[in-house]
Amino acid sequence: MRLMLAYAATLFMASSLEGHACSITTPCIVDDRNYYVALPKPANLPAPAIVYIHGWGGNGQAALRNKDMTTMFLERGFAVIAPDGVPREGRSGRSWGFHPQSGRQLDEIDFLRSVKEDAIARFNLDSTRMILAGFSIGGSMTAYTACLAPMSFAGYAPLGGNFWRPHPTQCEGAVHMLHTHGWSDGTVPLEGRVVNGVPMDDPSAFAQGDIFHAMSIWRATNNCTQMKADKFSMKEPFWRRSWTHCDAGSSLELAIYPGGHSIPKTWPSLVVDWFEAIISE
Repeated sequence: MRLMLAYAATLFMASSLEGHACSITTPCIVDDRNYYVALPKPANLPAPAIVYIHGWGGNGQAALRNKDMTTMFLERGFAVIAPDGVPREGRSGRSWGFHPQSGRQLDEIDFLRSVKEDAIARFNLDSTRMILAGFSIGGSMTAYTACLAPMSFAGYAPLGGNFWRPHPTQCEGAVHMLHTHGWSDGTVPLEGRVVNGVPMDDPSAFAQGDIFHAMSIWRATNNCTQMKADKFSMKEPFWRRSWTHCDAGSSLELAIYPGGHSIPKTWPSLVVDWFEAIISE
């Protein structure tokens, strides 16, 4: 009940702030595309923010209807910004040009950066405390943004998705990254899978990447001193491995939870705790 009341109050506040024509229900328009926003209490402005990228077939407005996620971020003082992907041809819902073969990666990254700058200007947000996060292929879009344009956001938090095959051979610069994944995820397994039904060695295979290999790419990108993690935590519900002996201004963490392809209720708290810890160092 408390969560529902808090969420209802948030919806009213986000949709009634004077001078803001867009909200959790009315889109902000940038580059002929939409994003939606839920804001914390005005007294806490300029606020940090999380730009959250929806998964396959979703949209920004629907993403903000995840009360567990949105309310928890708001209660921690974070604005939640949810952009729309592009329409899926011949199908409902939206997607992202995350894959290297899509030819749209840089356009998508430009859009996400435009969303960030527009939201900063409209809502008095803190440009130095903005996280890019996403679920499933939204997680993959998060990872490719971090790889190709690392300075775009202060931290990156993909959930249930990272690189696809062929994996990148290198990224443009070091980042703060927290990757979270379900131990029993069958939609995006930790090892990845082919999604178009052909053998892995077929040149036409459209295949998800290996999360552990992605971690090795990020270790190399961040110039971490060793393969083994520097810190371990087994506090439920997340088992965490952290690489901290890396280039200044970078860090890497892998968090595993006992579940499948889903957004854990406590994932927002994990992200905020992680981000607040790295920016306080």
